[in-house]
Amino acid sequence: MLINDALSIPDAEFRFVYSRGGGPGGQNVNKVETRVTLLFDVDSSPSLTETQKRRLHEKLATRINREGVMRVVSQRHRTQFANERAARERFGELLADALEEDALRVKTRVPRKARRRRMDDKRHRSRLKQTRKPPSSSE
Repeated sequence: MLINDALSIPDAEFRFVYSRGGGPGGQNVNKVETRVTLLFDVDSSPSLTETQKRRLHEKLATRINREGVMRVVSQRHRTQFANERAARERFGELLADALEEDALRVKTRVPRKARRRRMDDKRHRSRLKQTRKPPSSSE
């Protein structure tokens, strides 16, 4: 399976577990195991570098269990084949998103004019509220 330009994962690294699932299918749902769970062992995958494994653990922490196995479940479709394809697609999207490098943030400053305008607005609002107060009786 092609994840991005630099990464491809062979099908032998995937394990599929089939079970009865909800979703569409009517009474067929109670008889046929159409729900597909794709399992991928992140920690022992020879296709991933240590940096990629660490990044996946950070970005996909909720999908990876203590043993380092990532789960992707699909029960959206009526057939096992369609759900397996959907699970593979979702897995590819998740890995591609997680391994994508974040753009570096360029630090910027608030412009002097914007700070001045903010302070002027605060002074104006303060004066406005002061004029609404009843005069204090200091007799």
